Amino acid sequence: MKNDKNNTKRLTGLAIFGAIIIFLQLFATFVKFGEISITLALTPIVVGAAAYGMFAGALLGAILGGVTLVACIFGWDIGGNILWTASPLLTALLCFVKAGAAGFVSGLIYTLFSKKSANIGTVAAAVACPIVNTGIFCLAMALFYKDILNSWAGDTPALSYVIFGLVGINFVIEFSVNLILSPVAARVLRIKKFIH
Repeated sequence: MKNDKNNTKRLTGLAIFGAIIIFLQLFATFVKFGEISITLALTPIVVGAAAYGMFAGALLGAILGGVTLVACIFGWDIGGNILWTASPLLTALLCFVKAGAAGFVSGLIYTLFSKKSANIGTVAAAVACPIVNTGIFCLAMALFYKDILNSWAGDTPALSYVIFGLVGINFVIEFSVNLILSPVAARVLRIKKFIH
């Protein structure tokens, strides 16, 4: 009976985090600095991964990937739509892999660091999540979308463009929001007994 109650609590928590991710990412789709939409949904991924583990983090990341893919397909994310038009399958894989990996790594890092302190674990996971998400995106751009990257960069060297143009301000905002909100949200949930 206790196991059923824990499973119900877990599913309910994941559903709530999933709904928050969908809302935040749909809202963020229309908040842009440059060609790429900002990602505001990393915080619930980190907190969900801390609460339910790395596979739950990967699942929550996949939810973010699905919303991101829809935005690419329908043109709500103009840069993403350009990638979708160039290579639909690769863009779909990129959306799911980068966000799923960010959630998985967040859960893994939280698990490793929370043995020392839940706060340290949450901060470490909050730092890792946007780095993995953005890092995989940048790697994919350099490996698979080189022509698009060069056309966006224009006369600017591609590496400078990636760092200062394509992901620069977006990454700083995503990183800062995640670093500030994830530990606060995790602490509130620990008080409410959602997180061990």
